[in-house]
Amino acid sequence: MIRALLQPHRLGLLALALALVVWAGMTLRWDWIPRYWELGLAGLWRTLWLLVLSTLIGFLLAVPLGLAQAAGPVWLAAPARWFCTVVRGTPLLLQIWLIYYGLGSLFPQYPWIRQSDLWPYLRQAWPYALLALSLSYAGYEGEVMRGAFKSVPHGQLEAARAYGFSRWSVLRRIWLPQAMARALPTLGGETVLQLKATPLVATITVIEIYSVASRVRQDTFIIYEPLLLLALVYMAIAGLIALGFRWLERRYATGLV
Repeated sequence: MIRALLQPHRLGLLALALALVVWAGMTLRWDWIPRYWELGLAGLWRTLWLLVLSTLIGFLLAVPLGLAQAAGPVWLAAPARWFCTVVRGTPLLLQIWLIYYGLGSLFPQYPWIRQSDLWPYLRQAWPYALLALSLSYAGYEGEVMRGAFKSVPHGQLEAARAYGFSRWSVLRRIWLPQAMARALPTLGGETVLQLKATPLVATITVIEIYSVASRVRQDTFIIYEPLLLLALVYMAIAGLIALGFRWLERRYATGLV
């Protein structure tokens, strides 16, 4: 990890970032931070848990979607392929609006839903944002996992069956680990893209870190400072995601490819 951080291009980027921080601290206005820091931390927390939960749920959906397309019968492969095609072929913003304004306007029409214990959650915007982000991630990663499952040498699976492994054992001990080893680099990049997609949930009134920066801009008419700080936050999170996935690649993928 330390050796990766000390590579020349990363040191150059770090020096550039430090220079920008010094310049921004000496020349720009930051007197608005004490007023908005609590709201900013709340928005950052919401961004992080939306990212973590949506990628986790999306990946748990992506594995069966990829497996169905790679080796499933046609009655499973066709719906999985259709789902991934629709998700990848439509804008995420459109998906968020369809789910929020579709399901969000449908549920209040049923008294038994409004009287249920779920209604305090269903009347808020974040469950629909989480659902949209999760389905979007599942659609993209379903295609990634399809290719990863297909890239595993078929001879390894046949050898495992010849040794008496059950289908579940072949999947758990050979097929899925091999597919994960091949998919990890792409999964890391898609997770960073998922982070960059979270600002779209601000369009349905979810208060995350981007919407906090927009509120600062609207209240104070300070334009560049909130955006620069927001860019720095996103870059830091994206860097941590990249480092985390590279650690996983070294730890998990060694000897599997």
